[in-house]
Amino acid sequence: MATEVLLPKIGFSMNEGLLSEWLVPDGGQAVEGQPLYAMESEKSTQEVESPATGTLRIKAQVGETYEVGTLLAVIE
Repeated sequence: MATEVLLPKIGFSMNEGLLSEWLVPDGGQAVEGQPLYAMESEKSTQEVESPATGTLRIKAQVGETYEVGTLLAVIE
C-alpha cells in the first residue's frame, strides 16, 4: 500500500513551505523515521522524516513553494 508524503503544518501560522532539498533520490529507498527532505518555512529550514519505508516516487520539485497538505511524493 502506498503512503502519501504531504507538506506538514509545522508552525501555527504556517500556510506554505519551500521544498529546499530531497535527501533521498527519486526511486531511492526511504526509511521510516529517517530524514526525507528539507523545507523552509517562517525563516527556518527543517528536515522532515519519512512516514514509511519503501521506494520514493517524487512528485514535487525542489525550489518551489507549496501549500500545507500538498502531495510531495509517494512511498510504495
